[in-house]
Amino acid sequence: MTVVRLAMWSGPRNVSTALMRSWENRPDCAVVDEPLYAYYLQWTGIDHPVRDEVIASQPAELDAVVASLLGPAPGGAEVFYQKHMTHHLLPETDRSWIAGLTNVLLIRDPREVVASYLRSRSSVEPADIGIPQQLRLYDKLVSSGDEPPVVDAGDFLRDPESYLRWLCAWVDVEFTDRMLSWPPGPRDSDGVWAPHWYDAVWRSTGFEPWRPRNPVLEGHPAEVAAACADGFAFLHGRRVRL
Repeated sequence: MTVVRLAMWSGPRNVSTALMRSWENRPDCAVVDEPLYAYYLQWTGIDHPVRDEVIASQPAELDAVVASLLGPAPGGAEVFYQKHMTHHLLPETDRSWIAGLTNVLLIRDPREVVASYLRSRSSVEPADIGIPQQLRLYDKLVSSGDEPPVVDAGDFLRDPESYLRWLCAWVDVEFTDRMLSWPPGPRDSDGVWAPHWYDAVWRSTGFEPWRPRNPVLEGHPAEVAAACADGFAFLHGRRVRL
């Protein structure tokens, strides 16, 4: 059986967990939640909530993580949805294995990301929100002849069904309306960090309706968003438009 390995590469606060819920609600799909998180924490030494628990909960060696992502899908599933954070890809991280996945980039306006990120963290830097790493990943995939589609979170929330139908057609699986709603609450597949980040998703039963946001940032947060603006604009100009 050929397994569809759909890797969704985003930064934090990009509707990424809701998308994972959507795909997990398919009967033919298994998901994995941020499988490079322990690797990222182990090798950077950065302090995140429940750092030790994250490192204990999943492989922290890159070879072991890659083997799990390219090996048999959990439970023999036909679709293996992988929720990835691009900031977990360190500058020295080997990326050759990513060619074995079907890759999509999920982006969001950096002003919105920074504002949302700071509701859970006390500080933020450009490397924390994933846009510079998304741009490097996009360039690498394009240079290898495998240009990934780019989906903007704002576009997606305006019309989730159309974008999900497009994604399903692109990876050659049948769309099901089960992807549009799900039961509330946690999942066994959620990372151990979920209590610190997933409150809204745990309360949700579907995608939240899009609404305009115009966050006001000042000082360093504004500088972080500005530093990511050009990279976001480049990717935004290449996004899927339905």
